[in-house]
Amino acid sequence: MNAKLNLILSMTAFGTIGLFVRNIPLTSAEIAFFRAVIAAVCLLIYKFIIGTHLRFADIKRDLPLLFLSGAAMGFNWVFLFEAYQYTSISLATMSYYFAPVIVTVVSPILFKEKLTRSQIICFIMSTFGLILVISNGGFSGGSQNLKGILFGLCAAVLYATVILLNKGIRNVSGVDRTLLQFIAVIFVLFPYLQLTGGIHPETLTTFGLINLLLVGILHTGITYCLYLSSLKDLKGQEVAILSYIDPMVAVLISVVFLKENITLQQILGGLMILGFTLINEVKTKPKSSKVKYK
Repeated sequence: MNAKLNLILSMTAFGTIGLFVRNIPLTSAEIAFFRAVIAAVCLLIYKFIIGTHLRFADIKRDLPLLFLSGAAMGFNWVFLFEAYQYTSISLATMSYYFAPVIVTVVSPILFKEKLTRSQIICFIMSTFGLILVISNGGFSGGSQNLKGILFGLCAAVLYATVILLNKGIRNVSGVDRTLLQFIAVIFVLFPYLQLTGGIHPETLTTFGLINLLLVGILHTGITYCLYLSSLKDLKGQEVAILSYIDPMVAVLISVVFLKENITLQQILGGLMILGFTLINEVKTKPKSSKVKYK
């Protein structure tokens, strides 16, 4: 029950992140950078408290993949936060959750995994759901709305990249893996920001700073610890099912609390993406090793 509670709490927190990101007066890249800095500090404090430390001998083989996955994670955040600025939180989240479908399609090519009939059906139906979400009959926000959905899809591609790269990381797991990926985010986004306008913390208001600290500490540092601690005690199917609390909470906040528009066609498309992705994960993952990177 403790593991389930930790997973439920972490998924609920992930589902609310868009609400807080919108209240931070920084660029998406700056938010992602500071998120990684704050979260890395949180995880370092956590490791100090529990008395564990990193050993270079244990991680050196996986450092290239850790760096690449961290870079993908950083820009995954950037695109997701950008999606929140252009479209509703619900549509950004629905687009983002196309990532597992991408993993399903790419895995047979990269890892020689057999694609089953069930997976093919789930892929086709999820893709049809995505078409419903982004088709002209499905949204009323014009080009800005479409731009946000496309940013969400770019974030999905990068999220899928992180998942695929993690399959090759053998010697580092849990908090250590996540900490090293956060550090990679910092190393990648810092020069990127210097080349694209710099870092401007002085533009933060008190309210914006509070929201940034919540995103870094609550939605990333604490939530990742809760999530990772729950994985070892739950079956893959339980993790897959409970993980869908995240998009449901995001859609609820978008529609009920923020009063953002969503059409019946978009709801149907979103349900198809989430539903068939869930069916695919439950049927094909007896044990979960996936790490959530929202």
